[in-house]
Amino acid sequence: MRVVSGSCKGRSLKAVPGNTTRPTTDKVKEAIFNIIGPYFDGGIGLDLFAGSGGLGIESLSRGVDKVIFIDRDPKAVQIIHQNIKACNFAEKTEVYRNDAERAIKALSKRNIRFDYVFLDPPYKKQQLVNLMEKLDMNNLVKDCGIIVCEHSFEVELPQTVGRFIQKKHEKYGIIAVTIYESGMES
Repeated sequence: MRVVSGSCKGRSLKAVPGNTTRPTTDKVKEAIFNIIGPYFDGGIGLDLFAGSGGLGIESLSRGVDKVIFIDRDPKAVQIIHQNIKACNFAEKTEVYRNDAERAIKALSKRNIRFDYVFLDPPYKKQQLVNLMEKLDMNNLVKDCGIIVCEHSFEVELPQTVGRFIQKKHEKYGIIAVTIYESGMES
């Protein structure tokens, strides 16, 4: 597992030990960023089921200003810190050990809105629609913000969730990626 492109291109990233997390493959990561980027002129990201932090770190390497990483597994949080340090991104990051719903609630109190949200929850506990509804209700995604959902190829997500409109759906073997864009607030 490595950073695919940008300022940290080629840098190896540590994976979370055990089989509780499933890192995004380099091939899928590259495909995601070719769709939503491939490079960025700033912005704020949220990596909600961060695991090793690969998606958030990739976005920082490609020009995002800041990323908040959330994972409830203490081993994952430790690995995220190590990977951030290896890429010299400590000044551009915040890392929290929390579950996704509590994190959304806490973030809503901070007057922060995201340009990019990465959702890669455990496939067995698929909760993407519920999480997107909570992101929408708490107004955490900027107008024209992007939500990247990584999920099992068997899962079909709706065309719209709140003000999020599906823009792209791709399958990569047993993995699927569905990308939403936030519409304007009414």
